[in-house]
Amino acid sequence: MTEVIAYLFPGQGSQSVGMGKELAENYPVARQIFAQADRILEFSISMLAWEGPEADLNDTINTQPALLVHSAAVLAVLQDNYPQLKPRFAAGHSMGELSALVAAGALSFAEALQLVRRRGELMKKAGEVNPGGMAAILGLDISTLEKVCKEASWEGEVVQIANDNCPGQVVISGNSQALERAIKFAQQAGARRAKALAVSIAAHSPLMLHAQSEFNQAVEAAPIDDPTIPMIGNISAQSLETRAQIRSDLQGQLTSPVRWTESIQYMVAHGVTQFLELGSGSVLTGLLKRITDQATGFAIGTPADLEKLIP
Repeated sequence: MTEVIAYLFPGQGSQSVGMGKELAENYPVARQIFAQADRILEFSISMLAWEGPEADLNDTINTQPALLVHSAAVLAVLQDNYPQLKPRFAAGHSMGELSALVAAGALSFAEALQLVRRRGELMKKAGEVNPGGMAAILGLDISTLEKVCKEASWEGEVVQIANDNCPGQVVISGNSQALERAIKFAQQAGARRAKALAVSIAAHSPLMLHAQSEFNQAVEAAPIDDPTIPMIGNISAQSLETRAQIRSDLQGQLTSPVRWTESIQYMVAHGVTQFLELGSGSVLTGLLKRITDQATGFAIGTPADLEKLIP
């Protein structure tokens, strides 16, 4: 059976020091992507990704572009060396949606890199103006967790679902006080685990509204084209096939939940049998196993991964 492929692109949390280094050492086209990124950003994102320090790499203004550069480097290697791979869809988790834009031919690497850098800057600024946090909740279904968040949200203090990652693994986001209440209520509702994450921003929540106007402008200014392959939107969990649909999904991302479980289910329902995760880590491949048994996943971030994919 010929596999029907979709490309997946990781988001924040998948980064690690050393990401992309071996790839650049072994593939000139990957090395060129990192060098181009250094020129565009006017600092060495490649050295930060490869050598750290980890604290600087984990700063959202650096994390987001570093992840996109690594993903774009893997994409370039695949396009250069394995032209037989023809993905049916492209999808990215949170900021990974901007990496998917490049794979779908909707935005050039250079333009996507500038947009993701701006996204990181604005989200960091919003986090400083409206500090909050995020927490991982294991073992509760979405409807129960929605009730928990509603009960924990008081006037001026809100918490909501941020990422529906896979059945039984959901991330919530919001004001610190509301988040603390939601963790407590989730535990009382039978959560297997409810733990605050080591982040200082409340991504995918109303606390990001401070960044919305300027991010809207950045998305409107970006020369986005209609994609050559359908993208799956984080907000809609449906196929995005026009530049207008892409812009709307990107702009709504900051304050809306990432519907990742439904996104994977949509692609499987439309025939995908193999998912290739392009970039740093294997977070999305791990989530895939919890979402469906009708498709396989394979993470590609190093030369060794590429050798296993196609000997």
